[in-house]
Amino acid sequence: MKLRHIILSAIAAIAMTTLPAQAKTDFSDYYKNLPIKLQPVTAPAIPDYTVKLSDFGGVNDGVTKNTEAFAKAMAHLAQKGGGHLVVTEGIWYTGPIAFESNVDLHLDRGALVLFSEDLADYPVLASNWEGISTHRAMSPLSARNKENIVISGFGTFNGNGQCWRPVKKGKMTEAQWKELLKGGAVNEKGDVWFPNERIREVYEDKNLQNEAHRGDIAKAEYVHDFLRPVMLSFIRCKNVMLKDATFENSPAWNLHPFLCENLIIDNVTVRNPWYAQNGDGIDVESCNNVLIVNSSFDVGDDAICIKSGKDKDGRELGVPCRNVLIDGCTVYHGHGGFVIGSEMSGGAKDIVVKNCVFIGTDVGLRFKSTRGRGGVVENIYIDDVKMTDISGEALIFDLYYGGKGNATVVPVTEETPSFKDIYMNNITCRSAKRAAFFNGLPEMPMKNVQIKDSRFRADTGITLNHVDGLVLDNVTLDIINGEPLTKQNGVTNLVIK
Repeated sequence: MKLRHIILSAIAAIAMTTLPAQAKTDFSDYYKNLPIKLQPVTAPAIPDYTVKLSDFGGVNDGVTKNTEAFAKAMAHLAQKGGGHLVVTEGIWYTGPIAFESNVDLHLDRGALVLFSEDLADYPVLASNWEGISTHRAMSPLSARNKENIVISGFGTFNGNGQCWRPVKKGKMTEAQWKELLKGGAVNEKGDVWFPNERIREVYEDKNLQNEAHRGDIAKAEYVHDFLRPVMLSFIRCKNVMLKDATFENSPAWNLHPFLCENLIIDNVTVRNPWYAQNGDGIDVESCNNVLIVNSSFDVGDDAICIKSGKDKDGRELGVPCRNVLIDGCTVYHGHGGFVIGSEMSGGAKDIVVKNCVFIGTDVGLRFKSTRGRGGVVENIYIDDVKMTDISGEALIFDLYYGGKGNATVVPVTEETPSFKDIYMNNITCRSAKRAAFFNGLPEMPMKNVQIKDSRFRADTGITLNHVDGLVLDNVTLDIINGEPLTKQNGVTNLVIK
């Protein structure tokens, strides 16, 4: 056995490593013939210096914890001015990885970075969650105030999210639910499962949650296990690229760039179980100059989502998500294919979505907000989107998100959200429950929304509520039940061509 170990070690030592390929640096072709001018992104510049994780004591046996090896490698690259950190094939079990500037974390094909299920490995930090400044457990992949960061290669990051997430009984088969009950805890009604008793306690105590979100670090430490992190948290970073890798099974949202500039997402795969609570694909929050291309999403909540803070926190920060191009992406399961909101208090503008496919999402194009948010969403251009098997609406504007609509007019203030100047062309939906639902506010109806050269095949048609200046130009509705178009309240300047 000892001789065999020596022989295998020798073979491993001389095995060829796939060095990182030269990254694509010119993305200008994506910016040709757009309806508005967007500033093209540029790829991060990474020094021509390469090391392997195994050089720092990393072991790919799926058992040895590599947290220290990753930290040593990042520190070494920082001291050298940056470079490529290659993770070869195998299972690399680890705690969180914190990035340094000028680093490319490259996963060879066959490499799996599996994050630890020991929640104590992820300390509580000041962070941001759902648009509010708060405390969260440290993300498995994180960077703050860094520049020139790349994740590349065809390997996989798995967040072991099942160790953090609650699960609703209604989303499980009987056999799956029975298996869950072998561990963890359930609520008093017996319809929600939790990975441990502390998560259950905090989940059911709203006062404790509020104290933790706004309270001191000691309270946050007590509720630590409840503070599920996003898988990837990059905050105030510049020149970021994620290319080719798979990100799956996150504790909460999967990818969360926040206040980042010059961000490229190219050919990545983002996956979560369909029942994953808060299992979003990517939430681009208050970022500037963003390109998301050739990527696929199969997740438990919204897939490709634009955000900019929530309520007072978001308005005070006041940074819109802007200059975003999304091209050639596919979404399978998700609450929404492309989404803006509901946390959009800093606004969103100058966004182009084109050549995308949504298959089996709950909603296709989803715009959501509510009174109290504030923020302006404007100059949104959507072209050539194909969708099928949509269980809800192909298109929805819901300005009563999380509540019930009513016709009561309230004063317009900084807390009033506004959606305007939204242009959609070549939208094709083969099957949906409802073609479209416009549910605006009486004090601030949606303004100047245009749908052109589009076709919707759905059980029911388009319902309009508080919209000013809707243009339907060459729009075909293949409807099974009811009227193709239903006007409820506050519909003005409707044009049908």
